[in-house]
Amino acid sequence: MNIRSLETFFWIAKLGSFRATGEKLYASQPTISSRISGLEDELGVELFDRSGRSAVLTAKGRELLIYAEKILELHQELLEKVADPESIHGTIRLGVAETIAYTWLPKLIERINETYPAINLELDVDISVSLAEKLIKREIDIAFLIGDVRHEGVVTKPFCSYSLTWVASKKIALPETQLSLAQLAEIPIITYPRMSEPHTHIRSLIHPVGRSIQLHSSSSLSTIIRMTVDGMGVSALPREIVTSELEAGKLREFEVEASVPDLEFNIAYMTAPGGYVVRAIADLSLSLVAAEHE
Repeated sequence: MNIRSLETFFWIAKLGSFRATGEKLYASQPTISSRISGLEDELGVELFDRSGRSAVLTAKGRELLIYAEKILELHQELLEKVADPESIHGTIRLGVAETIAYTWLPKLIERINETYPAINLELDVDISVSLAEKLIKREIDIAFLIGDVRHEGVVTKPFCSYSLTWVASKKIALPETQLSLAQLAEIPIITYPRMSEPHTHIRSLIHPVGRSIQLHSSSSLSTIIRMTVDGMGVSALPREIVTSELEAGKLREFEVEASVPDLEFNIAYMTAPGGYVVRAIADLSLSLVAAEHE
């Protein structure tokens, strides 16, 4: 009996599938089956009822799950207190909103590589709504996203925030003075995808004063920036991601009489026995942000 077999057993019990566990642990299905067969042979009992589509725990399997969780928690504590970070290995799946990919991600990857050189990272850049769903399904280990992930076992902590500034191409003729909402409503606006907080805020801001609003949305920040540079509309974006366009004169800032709320990003991860590295990387990310603001 070893930690890897118990970890495999734990995740099959939680995910209800040998296939899903194989994907999570980066192991083939024959390998997953072999680990469980070896565990069952050693204990002399069947741990799963395999008669249906899902892997359902037997009575003995439910008993083992209690002990497996305790052993994995002790193993996690051992790693945290004793192990050299350079000896810790595995793969961590990071899900990041594109704004984070443009800003914090390079620094974060560099810090993770320095602290945990044997850890492999798998990156998934997506919109916040999708990242929350993937985290709940355990398709990713850590998510950097807008909004809370309200689900049992998920830890959510504030990560960073960005103020939004209105930008436009010089191809669009705008008055030098502050724009009213009525004036803004007459200009096409390019923004984040539907269901996102920026899209919702801008629509609620403009809707009362504009009967026919042109509100273009995209899940790709690079597309939003390119469309704005090309003069297809104006947009409200974090200044940090359009610095080069502003310095090159491709975009300029302008003021509007009402502001759009800041983008508030959180870091979220699923707690689980044996999840020491996930929590450690989440804490490392938070310390990186905190150090930048000291």
